Amino acid sequence: MVKKGILVVVSGFSGAGKGTLLKKLIAEHENYALSVSMTTRSKREGEVDGRDYHFVSRDEFEERIAAAGFVEHATYVGNYYGTPTDYMEKMLAVGKNVLLEIEIQGALQVKKKCPEALLLFITPPNVTELKRRLIKRGTESEEVVRKRLHRACEEVDGVEEYDFIVINDDLDECVRDLHGIITAARFAPTRIKDFIQTIKEELLELEC
Repeated sequence: MVKKGILVVVSGFSGAGKGTLLKKLIAEHENYALSVSMTTRSKREGEVDGRDYHFVSRDEFEERIAAAGFVEHATYVGNYYGTPTDYMEKMLAVGKNVLLEIEIQGALQVKKKCPEALLLFITPPNVTELKRRLIKRGTESEEVVRKRLHRACEEVDGVEEYDFIVINDDLDECVRDLHGIITAARFAPTRIKDFIQTIKEELLELEC
């Protein structure tokens, strides 16, 4: 068995339903751990500090940047977002697949530092549906919705850097797709080098 988990970076346009997908994935499968990001943005109604995000001040965030305490960090719509290193490393070591829900800027940083990471991009079936979901959410002003749509236009070019695009049209189907892709990737030869080396050593001992 392969003990170490893999790092899975999940990005997508704002309003694509990333958070809902990942919560359902974790609820249905025990071998996942969601890395809770740190942010300087304000807490939304219903969000819990330490569960949805670690909400901190700009000064606190910048202190952690200076101490090299992030796997990645990025700025999105005027706020910092970042992935703390310590929790991620702990979960990978015990065999959990660690899910990072981050923006494209951060995802590309992770890819440089961890080339073996799996990058997945979540998108609604079309732009009309994307806009509908942003408006339906009802948590942001019309101006912020416009900014998020404008940001989506900027992000499109970066999507080609991802390993897979997953269309979130039907929630259950999308969760099945995610789990299938991650399971297959975990056992890809490029991600199980230590396991393959162990097999080689054992075969040599048997003089195969």
